[in-house]
Amino acid sequence: KYFKDQVVSVEAFKAGDFDFMAVNIAKQWERDLDGSKFEDGTLVKKLFPHKNNAGMQGFVCNTRKFLFKDPRVRQALGLALDFEWINRTLFFNQYTRSDSYFSNSDLAATGTPGKEELALLEPFRQQPPPEVFTPPPQPPTTDPPSSLRANLRKAKQLLSEAGWKVKDNVLRNGEGREFSFEILLVSPSFERVMAPYVKNLGTLGIQASYRTIDPALYTERIKNFDFDMVVNVFGQSQSPGNEQRNYWHSSSADRKGSDNLAGIRDPVVDSLVDAIIYATSRKELTTACRALDRVLWYGYYVVPNWYLASHRLAYSSRLQQPDTFPYYYSPDQLLMTWWDGSAGK
Repeated sequence: KYFKDQVVSVEAFKAGDFDFMAVNIAKQWERDLDGSKFEDGTLVKKLFPHKNNAGMQGFVCNTRKFLFKDPRVRQALGLALDFEWINRTLFFNQYTRSDSYFSNSDLAATGTPGKEELALLEPFRQQPPPEVFTPPPQPPTTDPPSSLRANLRKAKQLLSEAGWKVKDNVLRNGEGREFSFEILLVSPSFERVMAPYVKNLGTLGIQASYRTIDPALYTERIKNFDFDMVVNVFGQSQSPGNEQRNYWHSSSADRKGSDNLAGIRDPVVDSLVDAIIYATSRKELTTACRALDRVLWYGYYVVPNWYLASHRLAYSSRLQQPDTFPYYYSPDQLLMTWWDGSAGK
């Protein structure tokens, strides 16, 4: 059986049509997996922690567009996202803020750059922002003593430095051009996230809108980089390699259909991507990934979103599991190690 509607699939699971399901909607996990079968133990819902590399999910700025060419503008856009409010109000506090392009992984940058990272970064000392050589930043937060108001004030300052000022409640540059853009969506479920974000952008005088379109049209527009901002997940493995060239390298910026959605063209990034691909040891790979992480982060190409360091699984209590779980696995891989405890009874 194949269920196109997740709401229907949850009800079918509770009715006993199948025995195992992974849940990727916070509301369903929190509110819909209940009832007598969960109460009497016939069905179980449980979080299974993992160490999978979560990569980066974010709102990608298309730097091919005039509005997003200045990194100060892109940084300002990130300050307008109130993750804590979204997580608390919409996601039942289930998610963790993405703080790296290799989130939930030992490949993420930590502390100040060590001598191995500096060996990769020093030849470009004058090119990346000086912050690259400092401890990696944390994403903006609205938890006290921080606040959304303070973040928006900083965003306003950055926009002003980039030449954007509010006039008649609309953000404009020196030529009178309005700061207006569209966020392209393929899933209606993201509309509830975009509504408060667009409202916060409006406080800055930015006229942002969002639109959900047909999947086929969405795919075509993404392939041709025909968008202003889009939601995307840059997935990462435990051993990054050639795919990094497709994500970030200058050679993929103009190649239609590539995953370099941000349109990154940066010789520093190119060099670090090559260092990842041609690494000859795990230590070299980790060093190159951490250095790349810093440079990408301070490029402010995306507004970081969130990730879940656990699999949300619901299953029949008949299914038995081994005592020890792996560090890295998908729900399907985990299921392959389970067995029907009722067999032979």
